Amino acid sequence: MTKKPEAFLPLSQATYYILLSLREIRHGYGIMQDVEEVSKGEVTMGPGTLYGALGKLEKQAVIQKADVQDDDRRKYYQLTNLGKEVLQLEYKRLKSLVENSDELIKELGEK
Repeated sequence: MTKKPEAFLPLSQATYYILLSLREIRHGYGIMQDVEEVSKGEVTMGPGTLYGALGKLEKQAVIQKADVQDDDRRKYYQLTNLGKEVLQLEYKRLKSLVENSDELIKELGEK
């Protein structure tokens, strides 16, 4: 039985960015580059971290290997429908956290 998308939340920062990177089909090195770019350098990951996460996400059916006609041996990945739902739910969760606390944080005084 497949887990409900909610069961995957909250995502780690690295996992969130990996899933966000897979808004289009990419190979591992492309994911690493995109994560660094999209996170404005806040998140950098080495191959060990990335491929460990990809293996886990693939086992959970959040992502899957993509069939790309390529002359090298790179593995390409894409989001599954479950993965898209998980990413959208996490986005809504994070957005809600910020929106709900925005005024309260401002009351603490800007630093």
